[in-house]
Amino acid sequence: MKKVELLAPAGNFEKLKTAFHFGADAVYVGGKELSLRAGAENFIKEELKEAVIYTHSLGKKIYVTVNIYAKNSDLEYAKEYFSYLKDIEVDAVIVSDPGLISLAKEAGLEIHLSTQANTQNGKAVEFWANQGVSRVVLARELTLKEIKEIAAFNPSVELEIFVHGAMCVSYSGRCLLSNYFTGRDANRGECAQVCRWDFKIRNERYDGKELIVEEDDRGTYFINSKDLILLPYLSNLLDGTVASLKIEGRMKSEFYLATIVNAYRKAIDEYYEKGKIENVQKYIDDLSSVVSHGYTNAFIEGQNLDTINYTSSKVVPDTEFAALVKEVGEDGVTVEMRNRFKKGDTLVLVSPNGNHGKSFIVEKIINEKGSEIDDAKLVQEKLRLFVPFEVCKGDIFRVDRGKNDKQN
Repeated sequence: MKKVELLAPAGNFEKLKTAFHFGADAVYVGGKELSLRAGAENFIKEELKEAVIYTHSLGKKIYVTVNIYAKNSDLEYAKEYFSYLKDIEVDAVIVSDPGLISLAKEAGLEIHLSTQANTQNGKAVEFWANQGVSRVVLARELTLKEIKEIAAFNPSVELEIFVHGAMCVSYSGRCLLSNYFTGRDANRGECAQVCRWDFKIRNERYDGKELIVEEDDRGTYFINSKDLILLPYLSNLLDGTVASLKIEGRMKSEFYLATIVNAYRKAIDEYYEKGKIENVQKYIDDLSSVVSHGYTNAFIEGQNLDTINYTSSKVVPDTEFAALVKEVGEDGVTVEMRNRFKKGDTLVLVSPNGNHGKSFIVEKIINEKGSEIDDAKLVQEKLRLFVPFEVCKGDIFRVDRGKNDKQN
């Protein structure tokens, strides 16, 4: 049985390196144009070429998203762009628009069908395979039973599913709310995430008065979808049913990316080693240390009414991204500071290695001038810490605000 691919998002080159450091088998990235995450930093052409070279040097894969719904004005550039992607040897492009699929085929690229195409049945997968698509990213609205039926119907077509991350209230992200309220086209990469807003409604009988929309006194975020979490179901997905498990989040931080990839990597490896995942709750606890919209298993078991976070647009834990490990030497660990921490705080290690989860109390901080300081306040300043256990370049430290507040 072929081992499933763990596919991670990479909004820029540093995040690409983070994804691979924490165990991703492949990444998906976007260029500056024709990608549905225009708000991400993304890659210029030269960076894409460097990213491909770096990825292939690790024996990994890189896919480029070209998943907008194109207009006539996009086609000439798309043709040129696909030719460039073929020249630099990207492993595949992720496309949804039939016109762009046609151009990608002409360029000789491997094509993965984006979830934006809303593929939900076996005959649809067969259709796209006949158009030259080698992998189909299924819609998030499917049950486990339906996914397995589609796989059985199409044994020669690779299937990919999302297992973690933000979801839209519209079918697989094809949303008009952003266009209507802000003029920003969600299907061309400019989604304003209107569905996360706190809404009110009006009624013609109460002219001029706002009516608060409530769900059992929980609030008014009535189209704010929770984030997908399928880690508890991995054992049902690692039997060869799907070829790739995908994490959402090209606009998320390195801390988010590291935490999510690390948890899924460890869970997947544990399954292949032991035939089961014994530490599911431990991995879920790790996943709960990053900002989310709350978690839901969506429709993996069938109809589910617990998919909306009515109380707030986000769930913010007490944990923050403290620092990224840049170098490890005999005279301490050099980190790049991301959120404030100070002497006496406890930092927790996020690592793909054996010391993941270990913590230490910060006793000494040396700044770039070689001076000892008590409080790290300057974002991205290089600092030297003295850590009593082994860490690696690319590891991350988080700071637990609640725990440190009690200590201080």
